[in-house]
Amino acid sequence: MPQGVFKGMTDRQRLFRQIPGVDRLLIHPALQDVLASHPKALVLKAIHGVLDGIRTDIKEGRITDQDQGLADESLVARVIEMLAQLSRPSLQSVINATGVVVHTNLGRSILAETAILRFRAIAGGYSNLEYDLGQGRRGSRYVHVEEILRELTGAEAGMVVNNNAGAVLIALETMAKGREVVVSRGQLVEIGGSFRIPDVMRKSGAKMVEVGTTNKTHLRDYEEVIGPETALLLKVHTSNFQVVGFTSEVPLSDLAALGDRYGIPVMEDLGSGCLVDFSGYGLIKEPTVQEALASGAGVVTFSGDKLLGGPQAGIILGRADLVAAIRKNPLNRALRIDKLTLLALEETLRLYRDPRIAIQQIPTLRMICEDYPSLSAKAERLYGLIHLSGADCFSVQLTDGASRVGGGALPLQKLKTRLVCLIPDRLSSQEMEVRLRSHSPPIIARVERDRVMLDVRTIRERELEIVARAVRAMGAVRASEKGA
Repeated sequence: MPQGVFKGMTDRQRLFRQIPGVDRLLIHPALQDVLASHPKALVLKAIHGVLDGIRTDIKEGRITDQDQGLADESLVARVIEMLAQLSRPSLQSVINATGVVVHTNLGRSILAETAILRFRAIAGGYSNLEYDLGQGRRGSRYVHVEEILRELTGAEAGMVVNNNAGAVLIALETMAKGREVVVSRGQLVEIGGSFRIPDVMRKSGAKMVEVGTTNKTHLRDYEEVIGPETALLLKVHTSNFQVVGFTSEVPLSDLAALGDRYGIPVMEDLGSGCLVDFSGYGLIKEPTVQEALASGAGVVTFSGDKLLGGPQAGIILGRADLVAAIRKNPLNRALRIDKLTLLALEETLRLYRDPRIAIQQIPTLRMICEDYPSLSAKAERLYGLIHLSGADCFSVQLTDGASRVGGGALPLQKLKTRLVCLIPDRLSSQEMEVRLRSHSPPIIARVERDRVMLDVRTIRERELEIVARAVRAMGAVRASEKGA
């Protein structure tokens, strides 16, 4: 064996022998306070993690000398750092600077303050979730939201499951299992997470009958395929995309009239259902839940978050007999929502009794409807808070841009906004994006045209100083690195 290889192996073996044992690190004075405040098993996990990392570094040649972090003090410091990472909750609060209001990856809708204030009492104690206080016996969890849903929408009955995919699944399984459901070919959508209407229909046991073409479907297309096995006429609102140009689809009222003639119920999946008409605020018209029910839909399903601005839930409204049948479906047990979701949904719905208050107090609605002058003033405040030093790292300027509603809603709607733009110099846009994302709390920005964009539409007032501090810190860190 060549001498050089032999010497390299000997040095590596020597380095391995110098790695301290777990017990030696465990009794190190610097870890005693840590042991007093953390479970011993977690401390041991951190020690093993650090030592495994050291062994890997030696094997791969990243450590070639005993002074490269093998001292007990250096290893203990790494253990404390890893312990902090292990102790940090996985689910963290982040600041959304992307301008996407209903951001699926960032938790979608923010709950109204009234809902948050009630969480402590309900989450930290017992409640009348399924107990009828008037009768002194078991009750139904749906009563907490059914009455207000009926009040707001005009529905005969209602119920809630864990999300809108679940709502569609249980409705189809109840009303059309083993039978035919007629749906326009242009409405066979796929939304986030590869959720496809045809897949859900197959899972429900219903047989899908496609009619029309991608861009045009007529009433006669539905009528031509109606037969003894037809259980349901389905309309799906294509909330996450739009077909424009030479298009035609059947109005819900016409489809409902056709269903009435043949004694077949009509169901509409609204997806991102809303209870206010956004066209009154200068936005693209979206069908409201009230309009769908008034047009004759026997069942309407939609999300509790997204445009409603509440918690994740799937809401089912419609004819009393159809909702009653869906409620009796054994799947309901698997899809039901818990007390905290019910609480958040009830408090959100209560705000809709006055649409003006709903717009003001439901964060999702407030962000969507916030006007340009207000956003411009907010951007000026953020720009003023930054007080950038170290201008050779990056520069800051204000510019116009467009926000998005997100969550598969209003895909063609661009919301004019004001952006704080970080222009790279010594720090690249990728470096800045990573540093903001690594901040505590993490700040999630978007990168466009090699610039980091901070969209104030989704940055709340109380977060402006945090964002400004993080931006200032990037310049300070870079300046210190330059000086070193």
